[in-house]
Amino acid sequence: MRTRKKTIILIFISLYLPIRFMAQTSEVDALTLDQCISIAIQQNPLVLSSIHQYDASLARVNRAKAFAQPSLNWDSDLQPKLFQFGKSGEWYFGISQEIEFPGKRSLRGKIASREAGEYLQDVELLKLDIVFQVKQAFFSLLLSQEKLKYAQQNMELAQDYLQKAELKYEAGDVAKVEALRARVEASKATNEVRSASNDVRLAKAMLNFLLARKKYSPLEIQGNLKRTPIGLNEDELIARALSFRPEVKRINLGLERENLTKKQGYMSYLPDFELGVNKHRIIGEGDFWDFTLSFPIPLFFWQPKKGEIAEAEANIRALTKEAEYLRNAITLEVEEATMNAVTTSNQIRLFEEEILTQAEEVYNMFLFSYQEGEIGGIELIEARRTLVEARTSYADALFNYGVAIAALEKSIGQKLEGDGQ
Repeated sequence: MRTRKKTIILIFISLYLPIRFMAQTSEVDALTLDQCISIAIQQNPLVLSSIHQYDASLARVNRAKAFAQPSLNWDSDLQPKLFQFGKSGEWYFGISQEIEFPGKRSLRGKIASREAGEYLQDVELLKLDIVFQVKQAFFSLLLSQEKLKYAQQNMELAQDYLQKAELKYEAGDVAKVEALRARVEASKATNEVRSASNDVRLAKAMLNFLLARKKYSPLEIQGNLKRTPIGLNEDELIARALSFRPEVKRINLGLERENLTKKQGYMSYLPDFELGVNKHRIIGEGDFWDFTLSFPIPLFFWQPKKGEIAEAEANIRALTKEAEYLRNAITLEVEEATMNAVTTSNQIRLFEEEILTQAEEVYNMFLFSYQEGEIGGIELIEARRTLVEARTSYADALFNYGVAIAALEKSIGQKLEGDGQ
């Protein structure tokens, strides 16, 4: 019996542990930018809330297109006493149905459909904003990791310099102050690594937040700050923005809705009908059939003109002005984003073609001169600091370019062709 229990336990362990290990491993699998965006769109609470609101607006379309319910009518007359239904002199029993003037029901459905379309554009606008935030957080994490790498390299160089300085001091080749300066530089480099590590931790927390995960859940990403440059045509980008931005589509749908609402106001002058069929029994005379037709008379004809129609006309004027403002704002936004992308692209080219190479050459020359005893530690420290600053500024330029392209994509409402890691 004990052997059987041991066998069951071993089988359980052999099955459970690999599954558990795989589950833990999957939690820290490196995520790409596209995967992060997909997770954010699927799990972000604000996106999910906006989708539910859109679903509710679709339900209102069906409600707007619903037919009026028929009515059953029963009328008992000529009762000798109250509630003596069996002794009534005559009674009516029938059914009636309200019939709207042709086109009214369809028009209500179109108005509700345009309103649902506006909610859908709100969803798309929120998605654009979430995608931009995810890209910005993703690039920020890449930048933090890159700066951490440079800080670690700087610490290694500082410790190497410290070792050389102490050896030179022990050999009597340099003064004690140079060894002390080397220790200070090594301590500063160590603190910079700690600070950079904290920046990585905070960047991961921000990205986790956007992915609707716990802030300090394990997170690893794969990607590169270096991106392929994209050719940009400002006029073409502005035209695309004015066609694809959700705000533009929303205002156009709003204008359509208000024009339909105005038409609905005019159609209120057209009468609805109510048809009824009743069986009419008169005691002692027999059964008869009655047919009724009723419709309202637009006696107070000025009411729709002063109410629904006037409101729709005012809304149309307001939306027209809002659309004009939005076109100007979008044009300015695209121009600014394009200028930022071009500027940062030029900065990257300058770093790659001149600054980085020169900074590395200068540092190597100073390091050789220091090892040969031709210069002191101060010159080497300055050369190393210049190299670290050049690498860090290059990483900043790569980050700024990635964010500029993300902002440009947000401003036109579409992903740019050729944009990729």
